[in-house]
Amino acid sequence: MKGLVIKNTGSWYTVRTEDGRDIESKIKGNFRLKEIRSTNPVAVGDRVEIETNAEGTAFITEIADRKNYIIRRASNLSKQSHIIAANLDQAILLVTVNYPITTTIFIDRFLATAEAYRVPVHLVFNKTDRYLPEDKEYMEGLIHLYTCIGYPCCKISALCEEGINPLRTLLQDKITLLSGHSGVGKSTLINKLVPGVHLKTGDISEYHNKGMHTTTFSEMIPLPDGGYLIDTPGIKGFGTFDMEQTEVSHYFPDIFKFASMCRFNNCTHRHEPGCVVVKAVEEHYISESRYRSYLNILEDRGEAKYREAF
Repeated sequence: MKGLVIKNTGSWYTVRTEDGRDIESKIKGNFRLKEIRSTNPVAVGDRVEIETNAEGTAFITEIADRKNYIIRRASNLSKQSHIIAANLDQAILLVTVNYPITTTIFIDRFLATAEAYRVPVHLVFNKTDRYLPEDKEYMEGLIHLYTCIGYPCCKISALCEEGINPLRTLLQDKITLLSGHSGVGKSTLINKLVPGVHLKTGDISEYHNKGMHTTTFSEMIPLPDGGYLIDTPGIKGFGTFDMEQTEVSHYFPDIFKFASMCRFNNCTHRHEPGCVVVKAVEEHYISESRYRSYLNILEDRGEAKYREAF
């Protein structure tokens, strides 16, 4: 029997069958994906085969080939990955320039990973109703930066329902991953987009200016106008996984444009003589924040930096 994994609560997966039933399922035996060392071999969004049993539950016996997925380094095991979601049409990274702060390093790590796994990303800047003039100025600068690189951006206030209607159009009939730090307003946004879903919302720690987890598992939420929104637990840090040093620049479109002109094919764009990328940074053709994020990923190898709350 074929089905779609719509929820993951740890060892159990909710599979929605082709005839509309939701069946609680487990992985059969020592199930592992080929060539992927993952903490979760089955992810929300996977198309699977299941075998039902007399108890009314089922075993997942096979996973269909994925068209793409979003993956990050597992927070507790540096040599393993964690698949956030699979078979996506797009991802929305919900960003707040304050309450709490989303750094450009976090944004760029997410974007680089999405580039690596062929997932289009839209950046949505939330909580515009709370921002001081300096916050708004910084937000506009980020929107200009990422729009010029090629990432569509918009600004909303989920709480006040400002800017929500264009999002509804963007999400219609698509499978969309919604990601971001704890506290950026994912649950509030989903409650506005899907009346009646009633997700729990959390507060921001005033002392740390960080959000506290309200979502503890990943789930596909059907949208009123068609499509699914995948709600995920808030992410503190985003550790990149399985990126070779010589490939990292490929996942920064603004850097790769210059990297192809470097003298050496294996240029890391740090200290090599005549590096076109370094020159482009010095001449402000490449943003310094983007270049810092690129270097940060290179320095990640074999270290625990991904565990920090970027």
